[in-house]
Amino acid sequence: MEQHIDVPNIDKKTAAWQRALGVMQTLRRDCPWDAKQNNQSIRQNSIEEMYELAEALIKGDPAEIKKECGDVMEQLFFYTMFAEEAGQFDMGDMLNAMCDKLVFRHPHVFNPDGSLISEVGQRGGADVQSAEDVSKLWEQVKQKEKDGNKTILSGIPSSLPALIKAYRMQDKARNAGFDWEQRQDVWPKVREEIAEFEAEVEHMDREKAEQEFGDLLFSLINAARLYKIKPDNALEKTNQKFLRRFNYVEQQAREQGHMLNELTLAQMDELWNKAKAEGL
Repeated sequence: MEQHIDVPNIDKKTAAWQRALGVMQTLRRDCPWDAKQNNQSIRQNSIEEMYELAEALIKGDPAEIKKECGDVMEQLFFYTMFAEEAGQFDMGDMLNAMCDKLVFRHPHVFNPDGSLISEVGQRGGADVQSAEDVSKLWEQVKQKEKDGNKTILSGIPSSLPALIKAYRMQDKARNAGFDWEQRQDVWPKVREEIAEFEAEVEHMDREKAEQEFGDLLFSLINAARLYKIKPDNALEKTNQKFLRRFNYVEQQAREQGHMLNELTLAQMDELWNKAKAEGL
């Protein structure tokens, strides 16, 4: 039997959830745009909203994160309303299925009946003390699920951006024990891939150079993972830094009465270094 778990401010949260359901159902009934939508019509919206949330998370702005979380939640309300209208499932079914899966996948926290395991050292019948222990257990448990993943890498969506997909594949392989013994062991592989890419570029074989560049990126993503760096986050932060500095260079050129392409590379580099010095 599941134990009662205290949730802070449960009345406030329950009231807000009921209000959200009411607002969404009213819009679905009374707004011509909302009434017209279906799974396919808002699919692209959902993808865009997730990217906007990801950008807000990079910026670390709580107000923006709150707003974008709401936009993502709106999409989830839509999908469950569509399903309920089709007689497939409703919001309650979805949430209960989510909870059932989480209970099943966390045998170090819950008993099969959903009750909490009180003895930490006895959780899951194994010594599960760290986040890394949990990750390894997670992959094992998922393959035991009914309708779960049949292979370790099968649960990775093929539509994921390549950078994130590479990281997820490597991380899942790690949970199965397929990884470097020491993280510093990755650097000879990175240097090997750099050399192979340089060789193919020198030969001007475009197809092979592209393959080797892919191998190089894969090895760098592997290095990032081993050093607890999310490559997608790291690259996006660099993108934002480049954007700030490049905009600064362009603005400074205009203030000097020039178009950017009228400056020499040395002049642009001087402005770039000035942007760096100002902390942009």
